[in-house]
Amino acid sequence: MKNIPLHKIRDRVDTGFEIYYTNAEKLRRKGDQLGIHRDDHYIFFFIETGTATIEVDFTDIMMPPKSVYYILPGQVHRRLNENDASGWFLAIDASLISNEFREVFEDHLVLQKPNLLEDNRHEQCYQLLRLLNDIHKTDAQAPFYLQTAHSLINTFSGIVAGAYSSGCCTEKSSTRPKQIAQDFKRILSENFTTDKSPSSYAKKLNISGSYLNEALNKVTGRPVTYWITHEVMLEAKRLLYYTQLTVKEIAHRLGYDDHTYFSRLFKNTEGKTPLEFREGYHK
Repeated sequence: MKNIPLHKIRDRVDTGFEIYYTNAEKLRRKGDQLGIHRDDHYIFFFIETGTATIEVDFTDIMMPPKSVYYILPGQVHRRLNENDASGWFLAIDASLISNEFREVFEDHLVLQKPNLLEDNRHEQCYQLLRLLNDIHKTDAQAPFYLQTAHSLINTFSGIVAGAYSSGCCTEKSSTRPKQIAQDFKRILSENFTTDKSPSSYAKKLNISGSYLNEALNKVTGRPVTYWITHEVMLEAKRLLYYTQLTVKEIAHRLGYDDHTYFSRLFKNTEGKTPLEFREGYHK
């Protein structure tokens, strides 16, 4: 495989969302059908009973009963196994999730974890998803179909965002540094293959390099250079793990003309060469 497949929600539906109730057998069939891929939209798993394990950016994520978990657009994932799991699958176009909720979901620059829901939140999500599924099954041409469905999606995503907000332990930093960190993450994800200069990102954000560093250190505990390298190495590991691209091809794809420099950078960051990383996962 030379490229990690990207699945687009608009290729499947024109309503901006997809929902269905699933169980272990359906998850297994769907997972085998999709294989390794990434999406251009959000995926929410709402687990009612049993457990399910998926691999997200080569990290195994186990979802317990009464939990919710989301996958961000662009994260690479595949099904691993299901232990009598049952629950809901919901795919949502990013444009349908309000900025306030997206700020919560995208707040952490590291991988998110499943959230074990309190009983009242679990029941609220369950009822919303049942109602959304009922709406989904009706005629899409019915009056106010999209408005009704999208309002339910907004309520569901708000409850989940609230669960993650109350469960997180991040510092309650001031609004300005937090907004800068979120804007930086968005710009970084769009430009890291072509732009690796901290000062360039500061310029894009119309702030000084020192203020960008200060904001990121306050919100994440890490400087700009760390997060640029982190984003590059994350994509490098994705390509090493999930594709058969050569190290030279990966280096060029990530914006490095000199693949030997890229290999040295990878080893300095990850503690092993790109080929050692690949062989370690493909034994």
